[in-house]
Order: sequence, then C-alpha cells, then structure tokens
Amino acid sequence: MKILVTGGAGFIGSHFVETALAQGHEVAVLDEFNNFYDPAIKRANLSEVLKKIRVYETDIRNAQEVRKVVADVKPDTLVHLAARAGVRPSIQEPELYIDTNIKGTFNLLEAARLNGVSRFISASSSSVYGVLKTAPFREDMCLNQTISPYAATKLAAEQLCSNFSHLYGLRCLSLRFFTVYGPRQRPDLAIHSFTRAIHEGRSIRQFGDGSTRRDYTYIDDIIQGLMACLDYEGPLCDVFNLGESETTTLSTLISSIESALGRKAVVEILPEQPGDVPLTYADISKAREQLDYRPHTKIAEGIPRFVEWFRQSLPRA
Repeated sequence: MKILVTGGAGFIGSHFVETALAQGHEVAVLDEFNNFYDPAIKRANLSEVLKKIRVYETDIRNAQEVRKVVADVKPDTLVHLAARAGVRPSIQEPELYIDTNIKGTFNLLEAARLNGVSRFISASSSSVYGVLKTAPFREDMCLNQTISPYAATKLAAEQLCSNFSHLYGLRCLSLRFFTVYGPRQRPDLAIHSFTRAIHEGRSIRQFGDGSTRRDYTYIDDIIQGLMACLDYEGPLCDVFNLGESETTTLSTLISSIESALGRKAVVEILPEQPGDVPLTYADISKAREQLDYRPHTKIAEGIPRFVEWFRQSLPRA
C-alpha cells in the first residue's frame, strides 16, 4: 500500500512510519517542521528511515501545496496526524488552531477527493468528550460541549470527515487518542517534561490537587490500532477510541516517574488550568471488536520503559 503520512516526523507519526515500512508499505511524509518544539527533534525522529521515504516540507494550511503533494504521491491511504496540539496553547492562539486543524484537514480531504485517495485515517482526541459525567467514554455519546479550542477543532475535523465520506464515498476513520506517551513523546507533554525536570532537580508544576485522572496509552498500542485501520472494511465513516481503558491520577503518575528515576520530585502546586478536563477514560470495546485492538502496556510497565528511553537519549558526557 502507498501511504502519505502528515505529521510523519512527530512523535506518533514517526513510529507509524517505521512500522508501516517494516510491514512492506511505501511511505511518504508531509510535515511542516514548525517550531512548536525544536524541529531538530522531528528531523532526528526520521533519521533511521530517511533513505526509505520521501519527505515534503509543507504547511497543511496551504491548499495549493497540499494538492501538489497528494498528486505527486498518489497514495492509496492518507494518514493525517499533523495538527496544532495542546489544550492550553489553543486558548492563547485559537485562530491558529482553527486554521491548522480545521482548514488544514479540509485541504487534505479535498486533495484526497481530487486525487482518488480511497482511505483517510485521521487523529482525533479524547478532548472531544469534554466534561462528560458518564465514564468510560463511548464513541456514540452525545458531544454537545467542548471546553477548549483544541477540542473544538478536533470535533469539527471529525465532522468534515463524515461530510466527505457521505458526499464522495471516501472511507474516513477518526481515531480518538487518549494521552499517548512513550519514546519520542513531545518534550512539552507531562510525562516527558516531568521526567526531565525531576532528573535535572528542577521543580515540576502540578495543576490542581493531583486527583485528575487520565487514560495514558503507550505508543506501541496506539500504533497497533492505527495499523489495523489500514485493513478496516466496516462502515465508510467511523470513529474509534484508542486508549488503555484504565485511569491513573496525576499524583500516581508523578510517583511512578519518581520510582523509575530513583529521585524525588519537587512539586509546585498551582490552580487547575482552564480547558483541562478532570477525567479521560476510554471505552475500547468497539475497537476491540472491530479492529482487534488489544492494548497491553500498563502504566506500571510503560513509565519505566519511557524513563529508560529518556536516559538513553541524553547527551553523552
């Protein structure tokens, strides 16, 4: 299969690219390499596979350039992982998130339609569930309130996918990722930033009393779900939760990192942040049944794996 991966130099994208190549697929990457975090990190993510792929340095907000790339690659499947990420930054720059995550997704869908792409797989987010009182979260729940621009853009992108599927017969799968972590995780995300701060003896910022709970999902499990979507032949338009279906409090997460590092954290307790949800918790029964999704890395195993990668990635003295 010929696959175009947007955001293919990022955390999730680079893992997917490596796995797809290992399974014999032909892969091209579209990535902006913007400065949301150090572009050198993203380039390093692809260093082992650069000779096996084509890389297009393109902003998905540029409709004309996006169409050129898709026409040049002529993919069977477009895996759309590029986005402006993060709840808190989206509150500061909502227009940027709207332009990238909504208009950018539209540009890719339109390019896919014009070039005969048959399958469009896109990354959504657990953030779309907002502050629902009923948990775990199911894909068929009514979502009538998001609480951050980031979440709103992800839900809007899902709706655009459903439009293109209904109107043009494009197979569209939206995957709601639940707090993905593991080797190459973005440096701004909690597990990575906490680990670095504790390792360096700096304080970490804990927003709230530590009771918020997240469904942390190890990268290998996410990639398993993504790969299964390449062969999915169910409804033309569908949505799946990809999580571990277990929750961990922020306090427990910090303790797990302390244990894996063998160092105590200096914790600075701050007020809860606007846009942060108190709970994410995936019901993955649909993905289990239809994608044979079988996550297996619990947080107790995943955190030590991450810390081991972190230590190995540190500059040699």
